[in-house]
Amino acid sequence: MMTNKESLLLYCWQKFLLPMLRRAAVQVLVMICLTAGVLGILGSTAPMSHAEAIFPTFVAGNAQLATTSRIHNQQPPLKSTALNATVYHSPDCNCCGGWIDHLKAQGFKITDFSTPDIETVKQKYNVPDNLSSCHTAIVNGYVIEGHVPADDIKRLLQEQPNVAGLSVPQMPVGTPGMEMGNRKDPFSVLSFDRKNSVAVFNKYPSS
Repeated sequence: MMTNKESLLLYCWQKFLLPMLRRAAVQVLVMICLTAGVLGILGSTAPMSHAEAIFPTFVAGNAQLATTSRIHNQQPPLKSTALNATVYHSPDCNCCGGWIDHLKAQGFKITDFSTPDIETVKQKYNVPDNLSSCHTAIVNGYVIEGHVPADDIKRLLQEQPNVAGLSVPQMPVGTPGMEMGNRKDPFSVLSFDRKNSVAVFNKYPSS
């Protein structure tokens, strides 16, 4: 037989605590069902991620930022002023004229200086002796020494690396302005900085 105290506890349990627990359990189940239903509807009506469903503004903003970043990372077209070249060469150099014609055909505007003292020009612009050639040009602040193809100069202007300029040392056959029929010797376009450090910028095989 239960005591009065035990009877009172049983009465309180049945009368108050058990109904409260049932109501709480029902509320939890309802919330679970509603949440599952909402997520199911969102998943079936549009192929969006959970992040898009919950934070659409945040995701859209980040997508826009990513698109903007891609746009900024794309290299812009060269300005016409970047294709201005000042070329210094000896007056009796014929191949220099061929290289100038090559640049003109590629859209460069040429300021042509013929000088009998081309070595002084090379010293002024700190062209390394082992990279020297027959002519020296200045294009948008970069030193271009020798028969450098126009495409490499344009790439230099696009990428704007921290170098002093480009060089094709000596006068390899087959370079722009040094064409001799179908013959084309292999050559490299070299970059150099103000400390005379040299690196390969581009390589051309023989043909």
